[in-house]
Amino acid sequence: MATLEVEGIQKSFGGVQAVRGVSFAVEPGEMLALIGPNGAGKSTCFNMLNGQLRPDAGRVRLQGRDITGLKPREVWRLGVGRTFQITATFGSMTVRENVQMALLSHHRRLGQLWRPVARMDAAEADALLARLGMAGQAGRPCGILAYGDLKRVELAIALANQPALLLMDEPTAGMAPQERVSLMALTAGIARERGIAVLFTEHDMDVVFSHADRILVLDRGALIAEGAPQAVRNDPRVREVYLGSGATSGH
Repeated sequence: MATLEVEGIQKSFGGVQAVRGVSFAVEPGEMLALIGPNGAGKSTCFNMLNGQLRPDAGRVRLQGRDITGLKPREVWRLGVGRTFQITATFGSMTVRENVQMALLSHHRRLGQLWRPVARMDAAEADALLARLGMAGQAGRPCGILAYGDLKRVELAIALANQPALLLMDEPTAGMAPQERVSLMALTAGIARERGIAVLFTEHDMDVVFSHADRILVLDRGALIAEGAPQAVRNDPRVREVYLGSGATSGH
């Protein structure tokens, strides 16, 4: 069974149809990239999957369960993690405490916050941070971290939910080239190891073609191509609307 099944989702804002009948599926352990020019409908699509927007039409299913229109916190409870283009962490709290908060939510223990947060789920948080190469940063406030490290913290927060599905909105935006390669290789390894389905949007085509198992291409709200990276790279319509004539060089 596919982890995520999307069937004919649509969304309009006024007279503008932002997403038009988009359908796809993501399998366990698969890295699926959603790409397209600015205004193609990628963020709107993501927000419908995560519950921030309700589709005008169509269905979203997670492991066979209809989650269409559920609120973001309800979607999180069902096993969906998300990272954002602009990192969202608690700057005054340490790296460990940020991950612990996510663990408390996952284990439904947020009502126990009268205890010192630093005593809760510390071993589990530290193990996850070590897996992401952040063990040495565990005690530092997020507000003083370099941007690439913040991206890893946000990934740790998403993984603390033990997700079946991980949604990543431009996960390498603002990062140095080597940091981008490292983060996505790490994500791909964890996804395959744990059977996590990953859907990500990304403007860095080196990242997309190096790490995606499959690629979806949106243009003006419609899905215009879907397939393996090389097939999408060579698709004339994709080259015309997004990749450009030089897209067949390189990888």
